[in-house]
Amino acid sequence: MSIWSRISDALKALASGEALSSLFDRFRTPPERSIGFTIAIIALGAKMAKADGRVTRDEVIAFRQIFQLPKQDEAAAAKVFDLARQDVAGYEAYAAKIARMFKDDREMRIDLLEGLIHIAMADGVYHPKEDAFLARVAEIFGLEERVFQCLRARHVPGMVPDPYSVLGVSPGDSFEAIRARYRTLVRECHPDAMVARGLPEEAVQIATNRLATINQAWETLRAQRQPEPA
Repeated sequence: MSIWSRISDALKALASGEALSSLFDRFRTPPERSIGFTIAIIALGAKMAKADGRVTRDEVIAFRQIFQLPKQDEAAAAKVFDLARQDVAGYEAYAAKIARMFKDDREMRIDLLEGLIHIAMADGVYHPKEDAFLARVAEIFGLEERVFQCLRARHVPGMVPDPYSVLGVSPGDSFEAIRARYRTLVRECHPDAMVARGLPEEAVQIATNRLATINQAWETLRAQRQPEPA
């Protein structure tokens, strides 16, 4: 059964009046976590799409870029999106529930935030209200300001990510330590590794984008710290 079929089954419970936010509590552990991730990013994305006062088709289409969404499963994704838009619960309540769902998985919270930034940029405009929304979500998720700034820099034109922040190292670290950190990140960002820890296969584009940024940061620091090939 595909992840979207599982989501469709979960949505049937809402016909009896159950709130969408209650579904977050059902998917705390593997293998259900991949379903929780998918519902979480669509639900928060729907809330964010209203942050700038308009919901564009581009923002809806952006889900397809993250979730390799089959045509036959679009209805399930649209149902989650529409329910979240209509739910009277605020985005902070959603974010808090999601933070509790992934309280022991910091990387999953980072994946979610990065996916939301990608969606925010889908219409080509990064609205100040979207930025405020995302900054608050990052805070609720317990992520540091530098993490948010780095993720934002990957997607928002005109913002160049600091290579040290991208790799999670500091200028005072040795070249060997930076290289070791880079190699660790490459292993962790492999799509197979991300699926193994709960990221749905449908969302591996997040891993692909992150790896490209990590590779660029490493090449920048290698050129600065050790110009000759290492």
